[in-house]
Amino acid sequence: MSANKKLLILAGDGIGPEVMTQVGRVTDWMAKKRTVSFDVTEGLVGGACYDAHGSALTDETMADAMSVDAVMLGAVGGPKWDNVAREHRPEAGLLRLRKEMDLYANLRPAIVFDALVEASTLKPEIVQGLDILILRELTAGVYFGEPRGIETLPDGSRRGFDTQVYTDKEIERIARLGFEMAGKRTGRLMSVEKANVMESGVFWREIVSGIAGDYPDVELNHMYADNCAMQLVRNPKQFDVIVTDNLFGDILSDCAAMLTGSLGMLPSASLGEADESGRRRAMYEPVHGSAPDIAGQDLANPIATILSFAMCLRYSFDMSDDADLIEQAVQNVLGAGLRTADIVSDGMTAISTTAMGEAIVAEMEKLTG
Repeated sequence: MSANKKLLILAGDGIGPEVMTQVGRVTDWMAKKRTVSFDVTEGLVGGACYDAHGSALTDETMADAMSVDAVMLGAVGGPKWDNVAREHRPEAGLLRLRKEMDLYANLRPAIVFDALVEASTLKPEIVQGLDILILRELTAGVYFGEPRGIETLPDGSRRGFDTQVYTDKEIERIARLGFEMAGKRTGRLMSVEKANVMESGVFWREIVSGIAGDYPDVELNHMYADNCAMQLVRNPKQFDVIVTDNLFGDILSDCAAMLTGSLGMLPSASLGEADESGRRRAMYEPVHGSAPDIAGQDLANPIATILSFAMCLRYSFDMSDDADLIEQAVQNVLGAGLRTADIVSDGMTAISTTAMGEAIVAEMEKLTG
């Protein structure tokens, strides 16, 4: 059996524990069938951690995250914690993980499975075969810029403000990853900003254009963020890899997600810089939220979380064949007509979270004979 792969599981809140349980089914199957073992540590994050410890992430769990090969996160948040102080709200735990692990690159694929073409709100001919990868810069920009706050002016009026700020190095590293990803796909990279009205956008375009010569096999184009949002719903297949900042990436990746018909289908990876050995700190999580309205009812779609684990195998453990196996199993299960409630069509009966996880593992077994 190959050396242990060190995983930290942070199931989080709402449906997080339910969907993460299905990842456990996959790792258990792999330990038995694929001669690889996972050294799994579990911890609390988000509201669950606040309830237990008074903060959204403990120093001990943060240290665990820094020491493992990869972190798998379920979901954080819910109305239960709406009135908690901002620094202790569930989302603060997620932001701390991203910041301290320096997970600067968020990879958000938007793929339309053949069996789910009709689930999209767009016409089938617009989304069939869609395969987009959005790279969102994750640790800088307006979400972290200073100064920020709410203040009272001398005349008694109030104003709120945030600062959009990027250094050349912060832009260059996400852009280089974008070029590398595009080079492994169709060789097309779209850089997105608002250079027409924002100085940070002018700077972003300058830095990205300046390194394009290092990647002669990649075609670089630029687009304003508002136009990109429009084009995603008009003609999404014109895109392959999109690289953009934290704020626009947040918006555009959710827009692209809904092209596929359900947030419950989409995984994500957040990667740090590679060290001398090529190892990157990394965290993998589904795009969907904690869905507290269905938590504990065995109704949630676990596919996004299982596909996030496939991304973990691909990017953290260099196990592309096993990632392909999981992705093919998902494709086959959907092709056989199995659906959770969020993607069920007329005439179909929705199956449970557990049943979907079991079906995917059974299909993996079938595919490997």
